[in-house]
Amino acid sequence: MLKPEAEDGGQRLADPLFRADVLAGLERRPRAIPARWFYDRQGSELFEAITALPEYYPTRTETAILERCCPEVRDLVGGGRAVVEFGSGSSTKTPILLRAAEPSAYVPIDISGEFLRTSSHALQAAFPDLAVLPFEADFLRPLTLPAAVADAPKLGFFPGSTIGNMTPAMACDLLSAMRGSLGEGAALLIGMDRIKHESVLVRAYDDAAGVTAAFNLNLLHRVNRELGGTIPVSGFRHEARWNDDRARIEMHLVATRDLAFTVDARDFAIAAGETIHTENSHKYGARDARILLRAGGWTPVAEWTDPDGLFAVYLAEAQAERLAP
Repeated sequence: MLKPEAEDGGQRLADPLFRADVLAGLERRPRAIPARWFYDRQGSELFEAITALPEYYPTRTETAILERCCPEVRDLVGGGRAVVEFGSGSSTKTPILLRAAEPSAYVPIDISGEFLRTSSHALQAAFPDLAVLPFEADFLRPLTLPAAVADAPKLGFFPGSTIGNMTPAMACDLLSAMRGSLGEGAALLIGMDRIKHESVLVRAYDDAAGVTAAFNLNLLHRVNRELGGTIPVSGFRHEARWNDDRARIEMHLVATRDLAFTVDARDFAIAAGETIHTENSHKYGARDARILLRAGGWTPVAEWTDPDGLFAVYLAEAQAERLAP
């Protein structure tokens, strides 16, 4: 057996779901760890840096769309709704919506508690008269929202094409869970990335400065920190691949040599060239996106895109279910 090389010290108390996902992901073939575990504080900060990269078009493109469409969203859904943002992160796009929507409250939901509290504090300072109710939770599961907004009409906000990180089946489940959390009559404003040339997509997920590579590799550092791992992080490299059959960018951590290590006192080995699959980013055509929304229980009512058709923002409603068209 090859001798493991420890590169991180000091084990922290780990989320049991994180432990379970990592151990199961390293044992399965092909290996895969869910992308939601990217977002410890360091991962969240690295992702925010990614959004400012010249190659990463989604953030600036969606931001421009939101600046243009949010006043129209307010006209379509009315004011006074509680805005519920799923996976809020740093909430950088949120002020655009809050300025236009005249909300009764804002509920940011994120799995990274420390990052959530920091961004919520900044947003509260920017909107001192708005009730900001941070909610630390895994939004991939059905949620009971804070009692303060239980009876308020709601506007869900899910920017950044985060829906693309899920397989279509998981995306449908998430949209259905959002419908259940927000309730009938709720609205959802959601961003989805469009299919485009492979070279544009690969550059967006493998930037010249190596920030996305650091983001991907940080997952291994987190495993070492929180699960007592001895993963030799320098023995892996970041790779972004376009999977045309599945219409998605895939991120992988590729072993550059034969490696052996432990995680949570369990032994693992990976051969040179094998990968740990860490993220998918599905891309949707206009018709695909509308079908996906309907499959998750949402009726599309409006759509906005940029002049080059790189990205789209959809407004959908949780209308009463009908047995026939």
